This record gives sequence, structure tokens and C-alpha cells, in this order.
Amino acid sequence: MTAASMTPQEVREQVERLGPWFHNLELMGVRTAPDHFLGDYPAMKFRNFAHAIPADLSGKSVLDVGCNAGFYSMEMKRRGAGRVVGIDSEDLYLEQARFATAVNGMTDIEFHKISVYDVASLGEKFDFVIFMGVLYHLRHPLLALDLLREHAVGDLMLFQSMLRGSREVEPVAADYDFQEEEHFDRPGYPKMHFIEHRYAHDPTNWWAPNRACAEAMLRSSGFEIVQQAEDEVFLCRRAEIMDGEPRAAYPAR
Repeated sequence: MTAASMTPQEVREQVERLGPWFHNLELMGVRTAPDHFLGDYPAMKFRNFAHAIPADLSGKSVLDVGCNAGFYSMEMKRRGAGRVVGIDSEDLYLEQARFATAVNGMTDIEFHKISVYDVASLGEKFDFVIFMGVLYHLRHPLLALDLLREHAVGDLMLFQSMLRGSREVEPVAADYDFQEEEHFDRPGYPKMHFIEHRYAHDPTNWWAPNRACAEAMLRSSGFEIVQQAEDEVFLCRRAEIMDGEPRAAYPAR
């Protein structure tokens, strides 16, 4: 029996076996996370920025970094993407994604257990890269952006991070004298808050940038911000690195 031919009851049983789910998907009328603390997530968030994604991705290649249960991978396939690859470091999420896409008849979506730090092992650049809900879970977030720009992003990247602190973005000078300190305390100066223990009961939440910091990190890694599609979501394009200096972009192990 294939997943696509399952009865709703059989789907429900498999959903329960594969729990807990973070993506609240609807599979043959069965909700994977009906009690999700964010509600209809991530569909409710996607509706806020879906307009920023090309409606027609025909012939385009898509990489979904930190794909979880595959919500965004499936949405890109619905937009006609020629090739969709999802990567994640968690076996459970990959198993959920493979099941969800099979139920929806999208068995041509590829899923691999690969860390963002090893994207070079894919050996290709993608037309459209999704990097959402990952940055703040990483011990080395700037390295991840450098690696994506160097090895994976061919054109566009959809970026999202949890933001905390001020949403102001102030102009920052190209340089400051050693004695100047006042600007560090301004609300709109780029800041990355470090979470030593837990945030929202999650031990993998390590960082919470403010908006100025998220934008500055993207620029520093060689991305042009094309559009702020939602409060925490930025559509970016691969660009030249501002200072021309090499970044810490290591090859695959």
C-alpha cells in the first residue's frame, strides 16, 4: 500500500506514530499538529509573505534548508518548481516530510540528512533557496550564511529569523574611533542576543537578532535585500561581498 492510497484512519495512525510534529499540515483531512501553540503554522505565516515568491517556478531548482516536515518544499512544488530538495539534520522531520509528500503525491521531492554547514556536499547552486526558521537554532549563524552564499544560492534566497529587540534600523558609519562607544547602545544598532540556556523552553534557541542585525548579517555575507516580505522575512539576491574580503566558507567534509 502506498501512502497516497491510505484511508484517513490509516493516515491518522501514521501521523500519530510520527509525532510530535512542528508543521501543522493537513493530510487527507488529518491535522498533524492540531494543538500547535501557533495555530495553523506555518500556513498562517506563509500567507503573509507568499506574494514575494515567484508564482511560477517552472524549471527552477529549489533548496529548502531545515525543511522540517516539508511544508515549504510542497508549496514550491505547487508553484511548478522543476526540482525541489529538502535538507534537515533531524531524522524524525525527514521521515515526516517523506510521508507528507507521499500522501500528497509529491514523491519527486528529494529529502536528505545534511546540515546547513555541509551544503557544499550537494555540489550545486539552486535558483531559489529557502532558509527560514534556522538561523537562531545555529551555534554559528554567520558561518551558515557565508556557506549558503558560497555554495548553494545561485540567485534568490528567502530568509527568516526570529527577531527580538528593537525593530529600528539606524544608519551605521563605515568606521568609528576606538573611544566611541555610544552607538553600541542605540536601539537601531545591529545586535545579536545570545541565549545561554533556553528560550521558549527550547535548548536549541541560541540567538535572537534585532532587525538591524539580521539585515547587516545578510549584507555582510553577500546578499542584497530585495524586499522585506513580512516582519521577519526577507527576499534576498546573491550579490557581491561588500568589502571583497574572503569569508569563512569551508568546503564539505
